[in-house]
Formats: sequence, structure tokens, C-alpha cells
Amino acid sequence: MAEHFHLNTPLLESVGMSKRLGTTVYLKMENSQPSGSFKVRGIGHLCQQLAGQSKGVVCASGGNAGMAAAYVARKMGVAATIVVPSSSPQLVVQRLQDEGAAVKIVGKVWDDANAEALRLADSEGLTFVPPFDHPLLWQGHATMMAEVAASLGAGEKPGAVLLSVGGGGLLCGVIQGLKDVGWMDVPVVAMETVGADCFNAAIKAGKMVTLPDITSEAKCLGAKTVCKQAFEYSQRSDLTVISELVTDRQALQAIQTFLDEERVLVEMACGAALAAVYSGLIHRLQDEGRLPTLSRPLLVIVCGGSSISLDQLTSLKHKLHTET
Repeated sequence: MAEHFHLNTPLLESVGMSKRLGTTVYLKMENSQPSGSFKVRGIGHLCQQLAGQSKGVVCASGGNAGMAAAYVARKMGVAATIVVPSSSPQLVVQRLQDEGAAVKIVGKVWDDANAEALRLADSEGLTFVPPFDHPLLWQGHATMMAEVAASLGAGEKPGAVLLSVGGGGLLCGVIQGLKDVGWMDVPVVAMETVGADCFNAAIKAGKMVTLPDITSEAKCLGAKTVCKQAFEYSQRSDLTVISELVTDRQALQAIQTFLDEERVLVEMACGAALAAVYSGLIHRLQDEGRLPTLSRPLLVIVCGGSSISLDQLTSLKHKLHTET
């Protein structure tokens, strides 16, 4: 079997973003993973550890975790059942089926689909693949920081890492990776959209909270409760984790600008991180003294996403009344 299922993705300099920020910006292009997002790192690692002799895997996902689970299962030669909420675009359902997965549509939001996936794992003896809350996932995601360290070379490190938070799996993986390469002093800027802001809400409340509903169009950020480990990282004094929000319109504007400048189409969930640069939020954090002026490069995790197409982009623009 393959040593691992993920690719060592490109680390590209963004001229447009660097010019805006006045400091070098590197993009870790996780959108170029075989399943379309970083998720294949953790899910590939978890399935290798847990699903070798399995009757099959089951995963609840609004998109990217499901795509990764379906891809890994196909490569391993095991069956995949992916449970998605009704909010998932038809495009996602089709792509999952194209990967050979059986797709079940259950409930309105991810939490409903997840309850069904847990039930199936129990009743049918399938290996449950959690989308974001498992140490094996974080170990897998951490590999991207080892790659960044190797690409930057000895003695180099980023001034900050910018990423999106949904359930917190990427954040936990990146912090694990920072720990692995000895970069624990590097601040992490964790972005969400208003209406899919379970991490920010937990930090404000000083405890884990469950959102009443997901009202953002960034459906792939749509966990109602962040994973406990992500919240605990935010409370630690030896780490700097800055949680910020952008609007859906700002995230949409960001994916359009990214498409124009970098010729790459990513989904709204990824747009939340990109918007921190394009909307001037990084500058604002520096003006407020919450983020130091960057003498080293900003590392942006372009988490990617399979839940986007030109039709989807047009429909989002229509829905959010955004002028191009």
C-alpha cells in the first residue's frame, strides 16, 4: 500500500498578497491535493491506522472530509459510505459518487449527518472517520508544517500562519506541526465567517459553546461546536492563537480576487482565511498591536475545497448581492 495518500504540495509566493501586505506571503497550496483539500492528510493517516481490515468506512461530511474519505477508501480497496446534510451542493454529492462512494443525505446540518454516521458505524461494523476531531487526523495534517520547514530551509520560519477554522482539525494539525518543527512561537491567525463561528464564540464565552444554527454560506466551516483540543490551544499562554471573523461577502470577494490574481478557484471556507489579507484585517491586527509587524513571511494555508464551481460562484454572488 502507498506510504501515504497525500501529496507534498507546492509552497508558492503570492506577488499580489505580498504587495498588499508589504511582506512576503507564501501560499501552501493544499487545494492541489488529490481530494481537493488538506483533509486527505489526516484522513489518509487515520484510515491507514484504523481501516486496514475494515468492512468499510463511514464519514459525515458537508464535502471535503467526505471527498478525502472516499478517495482514500477507493485507493485502499474498501467501501465508503458518506453521509451529507441536505445543505450540501449537488455538485459535492456527484463528486462523491464519482469517487465510488455510497452517499446518504440526512438532516439539515453536519451534526445531524454525523449522528447517522455514528449509528451506521455501530450497526454495520464500519470504521467511523471523524472529519476533524481525532489525534490521528491532527498528526496527518501536521505533515504540512514539516513540508513548509523543508521548503523554507534551515533557519527560516514564518512570521505568522493564517488559516480557516471549521471544526478545528486544521488548526490542531498546524499547531501540532509547529510543535514538531520547533516553531511554537509563531502566531496563528484563525479565521471564520460570521454565522459559522463556533471557535470565536467559544473564545468569547471562555468555554465550549454550541451554535444554534449555521447561517453562513461557508457551509464547509459549518460545525456547530469546535473540537475541544482547538479550544484548549486557544487558552494556552505559550501559544498565540488570534481568532477573527469576516462576513460572507468578504469571503466571497476574497475567492474572486484569489481567482483573478492566482488563477485558482477555492471555496468560501478557504475564502475566510484569504479575506484576512484582502480585507485589510492583518493590517488592522498589526495596528492594534495584536499581531507584530511581520519581518518574516506570512504563511497562508490555502485549504482548498471541492464545494465550488463557476456555477456555484455565480449563485453565491447572486445570493449575496455582490457586485464584481
